[in-house]
Amino acid sequence: MASTYLSRTFSTGNRKKWTFSAWVKRSGVSGDMELFGRADGTDNGSSEFFILSDGRLGFGRWNDYILRTTRKLRDGSGWYHLVLRVDTTLSTADDRARIYINGVQETDFEARTNMAQNYDFAINSNVAHLIGGIDYSGTVQRYMNGLMSHVHFCDGYSYDASAFGSTDSTTGEWKINTSPSVSYGTTGFTILKDGMTITDQSANSNNWTLGGGTLTKTEDNPSNVFATINALDNYRFGGTFTNGNNRVVSVSSVESYWTSTLGASSGKYYWEVKIDSSGSGKDFVGIADKVAGATDFTPYSGNNKMRSYYGSTGVSVVGSTGTAFGATFGTGDIIGVAMDLDNHKIYYSKNGAWQGSGNPTTGANGLAIDTSPASGFYYAQAANIHNTASTFKTNFGNGYFGTDAVSSAGSNASGIGIFEYDVPTGFTALSTKGLNE
Repeated sequence: MASTYLSRTFSTGNRKKWTFSAWVKRSGVSGDMELFGRADGTDNGSSEFFILSDGRLGFGRWNDYILRTTRKLRDGSGWYHLVLRVDTTLSTADDRARIYINGVQETDFEARTNMAQNYDFAINSNVAHLIGGIDYSGTVQRYMNGLMSHVHFCDGYSYDASAFGSTDSTTGEWKINTSPSVSYGTTGFTILKDGMTITDQSANSNNWTLGGGTLTKTEDNPSNVFATINALDNYRFGGTFTNGNNRVVSVSSVESYWTSTLGASSGKYYWEVKIDSSGSGKDFVGIADKVAGATDFTPYSGNNKMRSYYGSTGVSVVGSTGTAFGATFGTGDIIGVAMDLDNHKIYYSKNGAWQGSGNPTTGANGLAIDTSPASGFYYAQAANIHNTASTFKTNFGNGYFGTDAVSSAGSNASGIGIFEYDVPTGFTALSTKGLNE
């Protein structure tokens, strides 16, 4: 949603009591990001719910914080469920504004200002409200760089997080309630549910409009989290992450690489990497067996993270040995990776054509990979090794390379994810559902 925001002018609602709930996945871990609010440049005319650049979650007015958490939301690999619960009619001051993260009420705050009993917030006043940005004096800024899903606003009702989610009895994880039994009042709404619709799916018809940017549908959702590029594995890299962490631009001053947020130790997985631009013509797509900590990423060095990869010069490398393998590739090409951890083989395709006479469906001519990865897991990876800027776009099953939709989806028997080319039989997406098949 970077540079994208939604807008709606509210009718007058209950300014003392309301609840905002949303599932959020960050792209990158820098820059202030607005979730929901309205601003007019004054304290009494402004209320905003946001994530600060260091990951702290805040609720504030123009010049002061009502709540600012000590906890930092720095995980770019998964979804957070965030609830802001307001009821200034309560006699207990600490209960007048409450924040919940993944079902747990936050109690540790770096900053806290309890508003007077029966205080009227700017939220629910008869003015424009924004999701994914804030309007400061006529300029929209602090865009939400990431994904949002299942956004609810309940006018005149104060709900805790258990109205919108619950703890899984098997895994202990906080999971989404896709159809919560809540009331929405007059100005309430629910949007971005099961897709990118901003038409209100409550009974209120409080529809939102796209104020700027472009909404992009994603298969990645709170019920099935897909791998993305890991913005925290950025040592020596300094890459810029956007589009839900499915697009990264490397810098020209260092040898650069990226790894995925999800790894696997068994199973068969498929993903695609598009070389959107190549600074040097020396790009590599493959897998790594660890994240963070290594200081040398030169592919032919013994001290590198990449355990197997297909290079743009047409070579394949396992460990530190490179051999002639297949066609060269460059800007605009899509490299498919089929990782078979049950048989410890890997296969690479260029624009749908499997290289090196490989056939992942039959298991023919796969490149052997180590049976004992350093971390116990293998991760998707790509790199540029000649200190020049390259742009990589990934499709782990979202059906997009960054914001570029696949041109014609290939077949996929697993039913998990949308890819440009046919997914080999027996392979699936690198996602939470794919890992649990």
